[in-house]
Amino acid sequence: MKPKLIILSDLWGLEKSQWIDYYKNNLQNSFEIKCYDSCELGQLDQSIYSEEALHKQFINGGIEIGVQNLLKKEKDDATILGFSVGGTIGWKYGIARSGIKSLYAVSSTRLRYEVNKPRGNIALYFGSEDNYKPTKDWCNKMNVACIEEIDKGHQVYMESDFAKKLCKKIINAFALS
Repeated sequence: MKPKLIILSDLWGLEKSQWIDYYKNNLQNSFEIKCYDSCELGQLDQSIYSEEALHKQFINGGIEIGVQNLLKKEKDDATILGFSVGGTIGWKYGIARSGIKSLYAVSSTRLRYEVNKPRGNIALYFGSEDNYKPTKDWCNKMNVACIEEIDKGHQVYMESDFAKKLCKKIINAFALS
């Protein structure tokens, strides 16, 4: 039986996330994949489908609603791969569950406001050009691995080369455990 991997979309949900296929295609032979739309988890009103409107809804309760809905849907320990707000939902889900197996969060810049972290293996990825990434001090204080992709911005996770590289790391991490 394959280990479970939960994928949590970015703020656009699955509607504008064809790039998630890069991850699913590279990971499907090694994991049982469950993919969630972060907008649906957060019960967002998508009638105004703009970055500003979606972002505002996530920070005004959508993240917390997303965590609560994920807690209802996922009862077993799992590894989470979350993108942007999806990584933040995964982080807070891990805290609420008192731990997770692993969390791989990419461009989850809102984590810079967190003061607690979930138990489990955590690796955070950010583009070096992302102005909102956590500081090195935050990463050290939280004792988490923050890996920067040089000369990349917030949407580094949408690039197929990055996806292949991260998927290989996730697969190798499971092979070693």
